Amino acid sequence: MSKVDKTKFDNSWYKPGPYWKRTLWHFTSALLFRNPLFPFYGFKAALLRLFGATIGKNSNIKPGVNIKYPWFLSIGDNVWIGENVWIDNLAQVTLENGVTLSQGALLLTGNHDYKSEGFDLMVGEIYIKENAWIGAMAIVGPGVTVEENAILSLGSRTSKNLEANGIYEGVPAKFVKERIFSKK
Repeated sequence: MSKVDKTKFDNSWYKPGPYWKRTLWHFTSALLFRNPLFPFYGFKAALLRLFGATIGKNSNIKPGVNIKYPWFLSIGDNVWIGENVWIDNLAQVTLENGVTLSQGALLLTGNHDYKSEGFDLMVGEIYIKENAWIGAMAIVGPGVTVEENAILSLGSRTSKNLEANGIYEGVPAKFVKERIFSKK
């Protein structure tokens, strides 16, 4: 019977950027970006841009947000990122205009192949389209696209794409109903 042998683990193919850049971001993130003493949205956006992120206008990034690699991040206009969101972007993460990531949401672009003896690293991009909402403590897995206006409800988890205007909840997330907007 086969089993996992972590001595066979080899992710040498994975090149997320030069060591100096990753190290510099690690310390900058710990001291300035995640630090609640620096809650200024403009300052945080400037730091992310300095490290290669693309960021639109009027985006709000709350305290405690953790971003693995800013150079794999694209944020549109009017995006809200709540407290303690973790964007573990080993691959590209794109947040289109109007996206909301509520408190404690987790975006994971990496995982390990449980069928591999070497526990091989696997990565997949995450794409969250216009006005989609990832609820508090919800988890989006690698390779997922969340279509326009979709909602992943509080504490839900998905490893599959979510269709436009759908409201999804549960573990794993299932379609519950259509998102219908009321008129003012």
